[in-house]
Amino acid sequence: MKHDGELHTLTGAYALHALTAAEHETFTAHLADCPSCRQEVAGFSATAARLAGAATLAVPARMREAVLHGVESVRQLPPLLPDSGRPMTFTAILRRKAITLAIAASLAGAAVLGGVTVWQKQLAEEARQQAQASERRLQDVSAVVAAPDARTVRGRTTTGAGTSVVSSKLQNRAVFIGTGLPDPGAGRTYQLWFDDHGTMRPAGLLTQDGATLMEGGIQGASGVGLTVEPAGGSARPTTRPLLLLSLPT
Repeated sequence: MKHDGELHTLTGAYALHALTAAEHETFTAHLADCPSCRQEVAGFSATAARLAGAATLAVPARMREAVLHGVESVRQLPPLLPDSGRPMTFTAILRRKAITLAIAASLAGAAVLGGVTVWQKQLAEEARQQAQASERRLQDVSAVVAAPDARTVRGRTTTGAGTSVVSSKLQNRAVFIGTGLPDPGAGRTYQLWFDDHGTMRPAGLLTQDGATLMEGGIQGASGVGLTVEPAGGSARPTTRPLLLLSLPT
């Protein structure tokens, strides 16, 4: 266990759920009295969520091919600098870079197919919408993770995957984080559930690792479950749960 003066160095490990049980307990108590650490944890957690979300976005095959062909002819954009002259936070830098890269990739792909104006506009609009959706997910996940009453429970699925659920009564939301989830199989998907004291309520789908904002509020829920369901999800669980976690009271 680190001394009090070294607790500030644990923000990254805490955000990635890499602390021991004793370290997590001590650092959680430290967060209640340390605004700077809470800010850093929120930034690291949001970054991890963004990276996980970015990995789940399916890129159109034609965009990938166009960008690869144009990579030697498209000049790299200069770095974006803050207007105020103040240092940007790590999260703010990633946010601006993510939006810039999404739009730049779409424009590069369209340039290679010069003359296809309609396709260019469509691709740019798709990239803009993806960037906006990623931004909204980041904000929603960050709001839960950085909430002053955020609580975390951890567990493992029957397949051995690591999981965490961060919940906030103030936000009335929960974030599910999975690590090491195997491929659910063709025509199958992972489905999240809120356990409303015995009644399972659908709470969203996921296909791989990362942070997912669960659908619906946590009010009335006593726990969280995970099952494998047919693609598109089910109204009620159709398989034995891979995981059941109790939410903090």
